[in-house]
Amino acid sequence: MLKIISPLACVLLLVACQQVPEEAPREDKAARGQVLAYDEPYRPQFHFSPAAKWMNDPNGMVYYEGEYHLFYQHYPDSTVWGPMHWGHAVSADLVNWQHLPIALYPDSIGDIFSGSAVIDWDNTSGLAPAGEVPMVAIFTYHNMAGEKRGDLDFQTQGIAFSLDKGRSWTKYEGNPVIPNPGIKDFRDPKVFWHDATKSWVMIFARGDRVQIYRSPNLKEWTLASEFGEDQGSHGGVWECPDLFPLRLADSEEEKWIMIVSLGRGGANGGSATMYFIGDFDGTTFTNNNPAETVLWLDYGTDNYAGVTWSDVPKEDGRRLFMGWMSNWHYATVVPTEKWRSAMTMARDLQLKDTEAGLRMVSVPVKEMTKLRESPQMLAAREIAGRSLLTEGSPLAEYELHFEYDPEDPPQKWGLRFSNDQGEEYIFGLDAKAKEFFTDRTNAGKTNFSKHFAKVHTAPRICTNNSVRLHIYLDVASIEIFADNSEVAFTEIFFPTEPFGKLEAFSEGGTIKLSSGTLYPLKKMQITTLAK
Repeated sequence: MLKIISPLACVLLLVACQQVPEEAPREDKAARGQVLAYDEPYRPQFHFSPAAKWMNDPNGMVYYEGEYHLFYQHYPDSTVWGPMHWGHAVSADLVNWQHLPIALYPDSIGDIFSGSAVIDWDNTSGLAPAGEVPMVAIFTYHNMAGEKRGDLDFQTQGIAFSLDKGRSWTKYEGNPVIPNPGIKDFRDPKVFWHDATKSWVMIFARGDRVQIYRSPNLKEWTLASEFGEDQGSHGGVWECPDLFPLRLADSEEEKWIMIVSLGRGGANGGSATMYFIGDFDGTTFTNNNPAETVLWLDYGTDNYAGVTWSDVPKEDGRRLFMGWMSNWHYATVVPTEKWRSAMTMARDLQLKDTEAGLRMVSVPVKEMTKLRESPQMLAAREIAGRSLLTEGSPLAEYELHFEYDPEDPPQKWGLRFSNDQGEEYIFGLDAKAKEFFTDRTNAGKTNFSKHFAKVHTAPRICTNNSVRLHIYLDVASIEIFADNSEVAFTEIFFPTEPFGKLEAFSEGGTIKLSSGTLYPLKKMQITTLAK
């Protein structure tokens, strides 16, 4: 447990104060099988990571009969990127996970790149016997030999289906269902059922834009429209798009959100995810903002290729998201050995009316509260200069809530996480520049990439002096949600020993830290199938 040094600063975020309704008891499917220790250096304790070897983009996320399925880009023979497979895990609660065998393997058409999965409730595809419901995966085939020859048509779209809740898969004999028309980057299909037009819709990346196709049966597809030639950022190739409706909070107004990831050219360099807010009629997406407007889902450099779960029950009502917690600038060289990469926490995407207009925010899913242990309540005080807040046990596996009110707004204020080796990770607000910032230039091991040790910034939307923070700190990562999630940072770091000290600092003024709460978090449970 942490030792609290005098009354701390901080306020319990209102969202965190809300009680999560108790759920009816149910069998924990993830509790079967062998429980994994997950005790290697830098191994996350409440973020999903592969049991071993390489992982990148989340794929095929779909909910069916009490299970959240997470497929992911996986190379089972190395800790660096190689011929892609679809790894597979399931969860009953988005917190605890069970590893399942690899779902899709490369074949004569190609490797299995990113894609999505849906439940074909009416068996429009005819892939299931009468009376049964298939789970259908839609993915990109990548022909490595064709790429090496210099061909342009080495990426095509294929499908596979499962009749046993994703445990075994059969590839469609008519693959590919969308051949390549001679485009080098032609990948990452995300499919959903559009009820208004009674058709399947597929959005996927085509170079530095997206294309939208339609189908009555998941097998025969027709090009419907294209979006993005003169929209948003073009700092890199577009990847892993998604398209879905969101209802404005406390309103009947509904907008369509298009998510697009960029391999390079993010707000703070390297990989990042942007989004558009607009309208969709089943054929064409129309952006409601000026073409040059770029909205970033996350200002950290470690939230990439994220997409949302299909078939979440209507009574749940959430749009659930998860991203890959890394960056192509350094993903293959980070200092882990048995495994590489993790996913972000699952997040609930919401549409809010902010001072800057409509914005999408990402809120940690309510299921994360299941990991909370007895809270440490913190009293208020004023801070000018530097003030030690906590020290003692490692700060890994903690959820923190703060609220501060400047007495006379300081030039800068923030939080400093550090250890006895002098390593530190800093988050703060530069009031003059009106921007949040993070600093991992001295957060531990950084010599594996020239792109890693950087300061990252994000404009502050809210103009209120009071600032609320909701923070999740794992062994080697942090997820920060500021101003009720109007700004998010997701960052990884590699300290040589865990951070065990937390300080608040204020430069050029005084901040008042109101009451707050620290929650130690239990480790998630990760299991494999029983042998």
